This record gives sequence, C-alpha cells and structure tokens, in this order.
Amino acid sequence: MDVIDKKILALYQHNTRRVAASIGERVGLSAAAVQRRLKRLRAEGTIAAEIAVLDNVAVGRPITCLVSIVLGSSAAQIDKFTRRMRGQPDVQQCYHVTGSIDVLLIVTAENMEAYRSFARIWLETSQVARYETHVVLDHVKIGLSVPLVKGHKE
Repeated sequence: MDVIDKKILALYQHNTRRVAASIGERVGLSAAAVQRRLKRLRAEGTIAAEIAVLDNVAVGRPITCLVSIVLGSSAAQIDKFTRRMRGQPDVQQCYHVTGSIDVLLIVTAENMEAYRSFARIWLETSQVARYETHVVLDHVKIGLSVPLVKGHKE
C-alpha cells in the first residue's frame, strides 16, 4: 500500500458513497485509477467491509451497553464464549482483551428488559465468573475509521 492508497482510504472510509472523481481530484488521479485502486484494496482485504451505520434510536434499539466479562483462565473457555457471541444479533462488537477482564462486548437492546433477558441467557451462566454492565448515556463518538494520513481531516 502506497501513500496514494492511504490518501484514497482516508477519504473513502468516511463516505463510501463518495464518487471516485471527487476522490481523484483530492489525490491527483483519474476516477478510473481510483476505482482500480479501490477494487484492488477490496480484493486484498484492506477494505474488509462496506457497511451502513444505523441510528440505534431510529431502528428501535436505543439502549447500548458496554459489558466487561471475566470468564476464567482457560483459552478454550474464551474461544468458546467469543465464538458464541459472533452469532448473537444483540452483540454489536466483541473483543478479547488484556487486563483484568477477558472479553468486552458492545450490546444493543430495545429496552432494559431486553438487555436483562440477554444477560440472563448469556452472562449469568457457569461459564461467566463475573460481568459488569455500563449503560451508555450519550454516544459521544462512534466510528471505525483508522487514521492513515497525518493531518488529514474529513
């Protein structure tokens, strides 16, 4: 990946609907050249996915919880738990982390009763030694962008 690829990605990751000609103007390439590079970056897996970011409130899931989980010392326990979380639609993100916890989840729910049900089924089990829930009061910043070009703001 060269400097031009990084400039293209810095623009593209904030708005995948941005036309190639607009990106090309900013990086000094034709629209066709930008499209070829984007195609290559997709094929290489550098662009892992192109997703729509939904407004949780608008789609009826206004509750967001950050859940820290302690499972135990076994790598097999952690692997089994994280594998199960991949298939849970309420789990937006799941991270195996360092420190005093094993797993960090970001969970969305329609209401607190729905979250309580999720917790009873998935967290209040013999596999989970301890968990702590932090309910989000305000989404201050949401994003998946990666800083690629120093001083670049989009």
